[in-house]
Amino acid sequence: MHVAKPGLRALGVAESYSGREQSTLAGVVMRKDLLIDGVAFARVTVGGSDATDAIIELHARLRRKDINFIMVSGCVIAWYNIIDPVAVQDATGLPVIVATYEESEGLAGDIVHHFPGDAGRLAAYRRLGDRVTVRLHTGYDLFIRSYGLSPEDAARLCDGFTYEGRVPEPVRVARLIARGLVRSTRFGRP
Repeated sequence: MHVAKPGLRALGVAESYSGREQSTLAGVVMRKDLLIDGVAFARVTVGGSDATDAIIELHARLRRKDINFIMVSGCVIAWYNIIDPVAVQDATGLPVIVATYEESEGLAGDIVHHFPGDAGRLAAYRRLGDRVTVRLHTGYDLFIRSYGLSPEDAARLCDGFTYEGRVPEPVRVARLIARGLVRSTRFGRP
C-alpha cells in the first residue's frame, strides 16, 4: 500500500452509545481527499462480545474492493465490548489501525471490577498490546495500535487523514454520523 496515494480509501468506524442494551456503529468509506463514498451501520451489545463481528459485518455490507485499510476509534467500545483487530484483519484482508486520544493506565482493573471471573474478556484486552504515541502535524498526540502494517505506516496514514485536532477524519465523520442516527432515532424519526 502506498500511504501517500491521494485516492487511498479508509473505512472509518466509530460508535455512538444509543442505550442500555445496544450501541450504534457507523462505518464511513473516505478517500484521502475527504470524498465520502460509502456508509454502513451496525449495532453492538452494550457489555457484550460482538464488536468484532459488527465491524466485519460493516465491511461486508459495503461490498467494496477498493478499501485500503480500516481505522477504528477505540478497541474497547459499548461498555467493555472488546474488538479483536487481528480477527478483523483476518476476515477482511485489510490492515487495521485503532486510534485512541488520551493517555491511560489501561482498563484491566476496570474489566476485573465490572466483569469478575471473565477471564476471556480480560485476555482479549491484554492481547491488544501496547499503544504507540504518534505526534500529528497538528501538534496533538494520538495513540495507535496497528495490525497488518508497520507502526510507522500507520502513523503516516493517521497524520495524512487528520486535518485539525487529534481525530483522523474517517473516524471523526463516522462518529458524527453514528450520533446523528442515534439522535434521530430518539426523536422518533427513522
